[in-house]
Amino acid sequence: MRRFLLIAITALLASLPGIAHAERVRDLGQFQGVRSNQLTGYGIVVGLAGTGDDNLEYLTEAMKGVSGRMGVTLPPGISPGLKNAAAVMVTADLPAFAKPGQRIDVTVSTMGKAKSLRGGALIMTPLYGADGQIYAMAQGNLAVGGLGISAKDGSQLTVNVPTVGRIADGGSVERGVANDLASSEVVHYNLFNADFLTAARVRDAINMRLPGTAAIDDGVTIALRLPPGADTRASLMAAIEMIEVTPAETAARVIVNSRTGTVVINSAVRLSPAAISHGKLTVRVEEDPRVVQPAPFSKGQTAVEENSTIAVEEQTDHVALFKGGASLAKIVDALNLLGVSPSDLVAILEALKQAGALKAEMVVI
Repeated sequence: MRRFLLIAITALLASLPGIAHAERVRDLGQFQGVRSNQLTGYGIVVGLAGTGDDNLEYLTEAMKGVSGRMGVTLPPGISPGLKNAAAVMVTADLPAFAKPGQRIDVTVSTMGKAKSLRGGALIMTPLYGADGQIYAMAQGNLAVGGLGISAKDGSQLTVNVPTVGRIADGGSVERGVANDLASSEVVHYNLFNADFLTAARVRDAINMRLPGTAAIDDGVTIALRLPPGADTRASLMAAIEMIEVTPAETAARVIVNSRTGTVVINSAVRLSPAAISHGKLTVRVEEDPRVVQPAPFSKGQTAVEENSTIAVEEQTDHVALFKGGASLAKIVDALNLLGVSPSDLVAILEALKQAGALKAEMVVI
């Protein structure tokens, strides 16, 4: 109930009338092509204190390959004990406009049964993009925030996640991602959320600063015709990002978290005329078995006599009446009057939606 009251207070504050605040264009979207790219690779961490993968088959084959590159050939048919090594997946984000020689952070995660990566070092690992090309190389000592301890009797203690580590500046960029931002005829700007009104306002704000520059492609994309040349376009794009725009009001929406029971109602939600009556029916069954002893010298046996009590309690509540166009504040006041819990609130909102009285989108996450 305390959680519902907190949500109700937040909803009341959100429903108070106020002045719409302008936001910068850079906070509403981003230029197409100016983004990071995901990289991934398969590698080996060595130097572990007996917390590795042991005789994992693909780890063994990988170690044979690494040893072969170093000029050491392992005899065929021999599987070395590898409790001090672990097969890992290496991931990283390649920033936009990254150039060869720049450093990036990498994350290392175990693939097999390794218990901990603490104290390990990643052997040089190529990182591939979605096109199968190598864009970076990763290597270095891992920083692991977790800790795992085990005893001979099988007891274990784990703090945080010891099977994931990070190498700050552990990756070196070998190839940049081609970008035609400076030479393309049209530069596209994409909103984070599709909204025609917001797109129109962004277009008008840009054209007010740079007449004839912006045109709408769809509810997300705005086409910008900018003069060619990296230096000129960079200056204009920086100026466009700092233009302030008042975005459109968010659509009426009710968010329900089915796992936690959290319900969030935004200030755009309205109700058509409706009446709500909410009550609870409680059925209580109590079992109080009694032990019955036989009379002396009766040759009877001790028995258990069942004793059950059933009680039914129905809670009657007031009927809440909503007039047409009821705001969020009135909705919350009425539901507080009914004394509903978060789970009951979900049931009421679903019933209002089915009755056609709730003019909002219900989103269950």
